Amino acid sequence: MRSLVLSVFLGLGIAGTYAQIEEINGGPVNVPTEGIIDGVFIQEHIPTKRMIPYEYVREADAIWSRRVWEYIDLREKINLPMYYPLDEITSYGWVRNATRWSLWTVIRQHVLNGDLRVFSPYDPASYGLGAWDGDQLKYPIDPQPGLNFYTDSVFREEMVYYLGRLGPQSDVPLTDEYGDPLVITLPDGTMEYSYPPRDTIWFNSADIVQYRLKEDWFIDKERSVLDVRIIAIAPVVYKKDEDAAGNVQISGMTELFWLYFPHCRFVFNNYFVYNDKNDAQWMSFDDLFWKRRFNSVAYKVSNTYDRKIESYRSGVDALFESEAIKNEIRNIEHDVWSF
Repeated sequence: MRSLVLSVFLGLGIAGTYAQIEEINGGPVNVPTEGIIDGVFIQEHIPTKRMIPYEYVREADAIWSRRVWEYIDLREKINLPMYYPLDEITSYGWVRNATRWSLWTVIRQHVLNGDLRVFSPYDPASYGLGAWDGDQLKYPIDPQPGLNFYTDSVFREEMVYYLGRLGPQSDVPLTDEYGDPLVITLPDGTMEYSYPPRDTIWFNSADIVQYRLKEDWFIDKERSVLDVRIIAIAPVVYKKDEDAAGNVQISGMTELFWLYFPHCRFVFNNYFVYNDKNDAQWMSFDDLFWKRRFNSVAYKVSNTYDRKIESYRSGVDALFESEAIKNEIRNIEHDVWSF
């Protein structure tokens, strides 16, 4: 009888904890089914912990600052915890890992839910033909109040261009009930075959090649520290051109959208990051960014001409210039606190 009562209380405890985690996070936990723990203990610390706020900084205490734009190359080994595990979208739905998600999976999930505010990398009125100045967070793409990607049709149509790309046009025209090709009349009076709409190819984790960061480095004399704050983050994919024969060629990289990083911290704080040294000590994505557990390369720094490094350096010289910018920041910190 005592064992039966203990089992009941244990089952209720597991179910209560599982419900609490799901309510706060909605991400993967090691309680796949009520009463089942996929492991020795319930991993509830990361999914339920509260975000640690930034230290307040007065303008008068910031005696030096420098704005830097960097990119995180997901091909580097140290950055792979952001890239893996990969997800995919099949005809049956969105397939995600059962225990942890990649950074893109986390971002896309909460963009769809309306938890993260998306900023277009360009003025939507220009259809991408104007300036790409989305890092200034000037062009928000918002659903109707209380709605999200699933419930706001207008917002869903807009987000298709930021979460995916249109596939190739089918060369098989639509047919009528008799099997004859459908013909439409254009405004100029000419006629042509009617084709089915182009399918949307959604971006998966494997499509994300970089994350770009906009951050401020500053010296806080009140705390006597050199600190850094990430202001915005943007996922980057390859820009692909497809010819009439279906051949795809990579012509560069393009930013999908920008996110305000202080808002992202509320989401990143409750998702696991893989630790290849110890499965019992997984950190969160917020911890990863706070502890700078990644490698990044500066591609722009605040300057008189407002130009990127690639405009006056190329190849290896651009990497040397990036290291020179980081060394300058370290030297300034050393010079300030060395008497």
